[in-house]
Amino acid sequence: MPKRFGISGVALALLAGVLVVQWSPWLPSPWASGVVVIATLILVCRAPRFVLPGTFVLGVALAAWHGERGMQARLERALEGREMVVTGTVDELPRAGNGAASFMLRLESVVLDGAPLALRGRLRLSWYRSEVAPGACERWQLLVRLKRPRGTINPGGADMERAALERGVVATGYVRVDPVNRVLDGERWCVDRVRAAISREIAARVGDAHDVRLLQALAVGDTRGLDGEDWEVARANGIAHLIAISGFHVGVAAVFGAWLMGGLWRLVPGFGLYVPRALAQAVAALAWATAYSALAGFGLPTVRTLAMIAIVALARCTRRAGGGATSLALALIAILVFDPLAVLSAGFWLSFAGVALLMLCLASGASGWRGFLRELVAAQVLMTLALMPTTLWFFGRASLAGALSNLVAAPFVSFLVVPMTLAGCLLLAIVPPLATPVLRFAGWLMHGQWWLLERSADLPGAHWHVPAVGFASLVLASLGALWLFMPRGVPLRPLGMLLFAPLVWPQRTMPAHGDVEATVLDVGQGLAIIVRTETHALVYDTGAGFPSGFDLGEAVVVPSLHALGIDRLDMLVVSHGDNDHAGGASSVAEAMPGARRYAGEPDRIPVTSSPCADAGDWQWDGVHFRMLYPLAGDAMTAKGNDRSCVLVIEGHKGRLLLVGDIGARTEAKLADALRGAGPTALVVPHHGSRHSSTPLLLDAVRPDLALVSAGWRSRFGHPHAETLRRYRTVGAELKNTAEEGAMRIFPHDGAWHVDSYRRQSRRYWRE
Repeated sequence: MPKRFGISGVALALLAGVLVVQWSPWLPSPWASGVVVIATLILVCRAPRFVLPGTFVLGVALAAWHGERGMQARLERALEGREMVVTGTVDELPRAGNGAASFMLRLESVVLDGAPLALRGRLRLSWYRSEVAPGACERWQLLVRLKRPRGTINPGGADMERAALERGVVATGYVRVDPVNRVLDGERWCVDRVRAAISREIAARVGDAHDVRLLQALAVGDTRGLDGEDWEVARANGIAHLIAISGFHVGVAAVFGAWLMGGLWRLVPGFGLYVPRALAQAVAALAWATAYSALAGFGLPTVRTLAMIAIVALARCTRRAGGGATSLALALIAILVFDPLAVLSAGFWLSFAGVALLMLCLASGASGWRGFLRELVAAQVLMTLALMPTTLWFFGRASLAGALSNLVAAPFVSFLVVPMTLAGCLLLAIVPPLATPVLRFAGWLMHGQWWLLERSADLPGAHWHVPAVGFASLVLASLGALWLFMPRGVPLRPLGMLLFAPLVWPQRTMPAHGDVEATVLDVGQGLAIIVRTETHALVYDTGAGFPSGFDLGEAVVVPSLHALGIDRLDMLVVSHGDNDHAGGASSVAEAMPGARRYAGEPDRIPVTSSPCADAGDWQWDGVHFRMLYPLAGDAMTAKGNDRSCVLVIEGHKGRLLLVGDIGARTEAKLADALRGAGPTALVVPHHGSRHSSTPLLLDAVRPDLALVSAGWRSRFGHPHAETLRRYRTVGAELKNTAEEGAMRIFPHDGAWHVDSYRRQSRRYWRE
């Protein structure tokens, strides 16, 4: 390779090629990718000046091939919902609690109707009401019901389909109760079993339960015990990377290994006659880094650091010089060649971008403790501001207090708590009784650190949310960060802050005075709607909650509010007490404590609310709101679904009807009151059940747009075919969150217009 290109240029060209594919809504055929690769290799061999464009093309072909292979590996659509017997090994650390277990299963074989099925990869499974929980590395035979990976698509929400592709998940599903379910002979040894054993030993030897959970995360990347409050504290302080084993911790482990080997050579100088000390230290550093990365589950940040350490160790062993930039570029090439789908994860960008910025922008050579402190402060400010655009892009939130928190937490955890924890784990294998005081001391240290973090989580700027970040804003802010932290001598560096303006103060399109818009969120089998006027916002229903503690209020509704730029909620309406409508109410109420709260069944929802009958009529920004049902007397006679709050919203250009899960009886009672003129959008009652949306209601309402909120392949059969036929008969346009993702509706040119989040953000992994 000609020198003028440089290894860094090749790495960036390869990365650019891989990224082009990830932005594409479709993939080229594998045959085309193969032809392109062969042609490019021939061209580069004959004309080396085309190395960079050739590398770019190779990146495109490589990413396309991996993407196509990942999509083709998924369960065939025709087999969704079928029962099949699978055999495989539990991968990673399984989770269990509240009578349910969730785990990854690496497939060995699949049998459908007595015949083998060609399905390979990983399954993400849930096992409800199980008396046994699968253990790490155990082999199981299970009767399961599967479907292709499919997730909800919402503003500010996580992309589960992208995550499934990146992690090699070919199907998701649940275990059926059947005698065929049994554990087989387990593997004799695997890393996850060691991780689980160390995690159990920490739990047995450290007294405080919370300290146990933190040490388990630091020692072996076991974050199963951390709850939502723990992660909230970590994110508010910008130290989530420290909790789940960061790449820096792998570096600490490598230094520890090199130090131990150096100490051995000093004790026995004669070893130097056979193996040079520098060579032995390089091998020891790599061995310790590999062992610690394995304990961490080979997460992407640890793999990146491990690859860099391996490159440096190889250079040391072969007596070749190699700088940090070269090591980082080679690590990037290695990961992209081995797994180009790694670019789909946030960890890839935060890991590589963080290290690259530190190398590029921080001047080295500072001496003394003052120089060390100066570089430490500069590094934390750099990482907080420079990685802010990427953090906001992936997570929709950042911590402005992170630089201050990391000044204490990063060195304390990395240089004191982690080495003590690693020493305790090492003693578990050598002198188990001595491991107990060491691990307890590490827990005591982390306990004190966490106490400080809980206090700093309440600092101004610790919880900073911005509306959904556009790609242009991301690029401008990233360039601004690079410019701002360039070495001295670069002119006008402070002007880099100006490029953050589109990120910090994004343009927001709000409804005009007298107009109303709504976003029907994609919450699977449930309902959650955000309604906005010019200066006000209302949430109607909050999606489901689950025994595990996960709820769609926290996972979908609150992030969607932030992504839409809503930082103050005026009203929360929970139509009735069923879990799929009220399960996330506590999370929404906690995130937006100033909202007035109303419910159709106040006694059945988890937050204090007034009856919907008390809401009455009101106006916001020229839009009329009317709580039509239930009135005080209705609440006494109706029950369950028929106590759903019915809200009529009338703007200048159309009206919106939110009716919860009302059935035929209530529809008949309200039909005349729901008659009206102008374009009408109706959120279909009870997710399209065949016992609702009666001809009497539809004849009265005559909806122009009918919106269904239902789960993909709903086990309840929602929406029912007969119900859909009735809507088509009255000429309504039908849209379903199961197919469209979240849907934003707004009046335009005398009709309701629908923006589908799934169709607007097409990617090849979203079906």
